[in-house]
Amino acid sequence: MSPNNWLGLAGKNAVVTGAGGGIGRGIALELAREGATIMVIDLDESGAHETVAMIEQATGAKAMHFACDTADAKQIAAAAGVLRSEVGPADVLVNNAGIIGRGTLMDTSLDDWQRVIDVNLTGYLLCAREFGRDMLERRSGSVVNVSSICGVHPNPQAGAYSPSKAAVSMLSRQLAVEWARHGVRSNAVAPGLIWTPLSDASYSDPSIKKAREGLVPMGTIGMPADIANAAAWLASPRSGYVTGQEIVVDGGLDQALLGLLSTASN
Repeated sequence: MSPNNWLGLAGKNAVVTGAGGGIGRGIALELAREGATIMVIDLDESGAHETVAMIEQATGAKAMHFACDTADAKQIAAAAGVLRSEVGPADVLVNNAGIIGRGTLMDTSLDDWQRVIDVNLTGYLLCAREFGRDMLERRSGSVVNVSSICGVHPNPQAGAYSPSKAAVSMLSRQLAVEWARHGVRSNAVAPGLIWTPLSDASYSDPSIKKAREGLVPMGTIGMPADIANAAAWLASPRSGYVTGQEIVVDGGLDQALLGLLSTASN
């Protein structure tokens, strides 16, 4: 736990979806280091259990896991019921659970399209409604939505992924406007190139790693901790007058487009 509670998260109850690994696990660990009690939600029960064990071993913070599909309203309601009964209502929700589509839009089946939208967008809404209900009642709380730079820049061969992440950004802003007068904030974090278990196969190849690092102005691939640091700040009272915003965490990649064009012309 942070010794001085600078972020003011000690004693708060935080829910992190998709925290069975990768970025979600990094966020859950960081919030736990700051003294929050964590509910880890993930469809992968073994991954969620592992995250809880890591939290308890590394931080000593209280943590629990709940295996469920975030696109299922009944399962999310059950998770919220467990949280309320065991530790109390949520103070923080981090919407992170997501899946990546495959193929072009012409090749993507409607079933695959709908599944990506259900998890990446509708799941965020369902979690915000369920866990946000208590925040609205208490007139205090923070929702952090993990979007992506792919919500601004189309990702070829990723099906519904980019459209779903673009919608997450607007959902986050919509929640911010509707909930601000009730004391609840909503913001987003947009990761760039991040090294997670899903991307490990690519970045373990030295040539791919070097090529992608060359695209990033800061010269490195990001890690889950980089996203976690931004998410923890947005979750905390330290960002208490910030709502409806999106922080891009990408080492400057988003700003490098014209520079890449210049390089390509030489």
